[in-house]
Amino acid sequence: MSKETLEWLNTNVLVGMTDKRGNAWHHRRSAQGDEANHYTGAIPIEDVRRRLFDWKAVEMPMFFQTPLGMMPVEGRKAIVRDDTYAVLGVPSARYAPHQYDEWLLSSVANLLDDDLIIGSAGLLRGGAVAWVQVEMPENLRAGDVEFRPNLLATTSFDGSIASTFKRTATIVVCDNTRHAALNETGQAWSVKHTAHSALRVAEARTATNIIFDLGKTFQAEIEAMLAVRVTDQQFTRWVDLMEPLGDDESKARTTRTKNTRQVLQEMWTGDARVTPWKNTGFGVMQVANTFRQHLRPTRGNTLTVERTMMESLQGSGADADADAARLLMAVAG
Repeated sequence: MSKETLEWLNTNVLVGMTDKRGNAWHHRRSAQGDEANHYTGAIPIEDVRRRLFDWKAVEMPMFFQTPLGMMPVEGRKAIVRDDTYAVLGVPSARYAPHQYDEWLLSSVANLLDDDLIIGSAGLLRGGAVAWVQVEMPENLRAGDVEFRPNLLATTSFDGSIASTFKRTATIVVCDNTRHAALNETGQAWSVKHTAHSALRVAEARTATNIIFDLGKTFQAEIEAMLAVRVTDQQFTRWVDLMEPLGDDESKARTTRTKNTRQVLQEMWTGDARVTPWKNTGFGVMQVANTFRQHLRPTRGNTLTVERTMMESLQGSGADADADAARLLMAVAG
């Protein structure tokens, strides 16, 4: 079950630069309490600390009840919040928590200057996962595509994410997170939660080339995709590869696949987030990315924004982008 209710998203996710990029889709002023979580400009670093990271994760021993009394759980410990004592994770005894204030705020503070700002920050899973996103205050352009490059700093207390700095970019028209340089390596720098882990911001800066090089890289990638011509017939073949209809699939799966194929075709011809670039490789990538982040059905009570953010933090979104691009080249390359 999702912990990310609309109330949670409107109080534990901070969204900046709305005068240039608009509100997040989950914006509900009535759910934000006394203080709005959307900022017309940059998000002040002290607001992130005060509103999101004003608590620490502490390590607690674990016990279980037996007829002989309480017995310790060997090799395990609980990571809990020191304000609510909610359990965030139950890792091995060797696990070393990376405090959000140090790893996400102190680190990005060393990167901020007149050309870089905090564009978003938030907590997921009751505080077990967090991120801070650093970006340029102005959007960039490649052809008629507006985008903003960013550096995503993230970590967790539940073992789902190592402390990671990664380069991403956001397409402004649809707020899709994209992973630039799909065929490159070295786009992320990670540190595992071990006793001897250390935060080396200079190393993270070198490993990720920060945001300015990303702007040039992503601009070149968009322009290359805009130059790829894709006919309607080639797009249909791409859909066949993305969502193949198997002979031995169950009726339910066949129905889901047919529905997905129909949605992809409708996006190609009628979705405002796609049609400006129809019959280009970039348009195909917009179909794949927009469907995955905004239209793909969720399971249970999971909200789309929670799933999309976790995929971006964990890197599965980059894999999906790469798969879509590979199949595009197979039909149009």
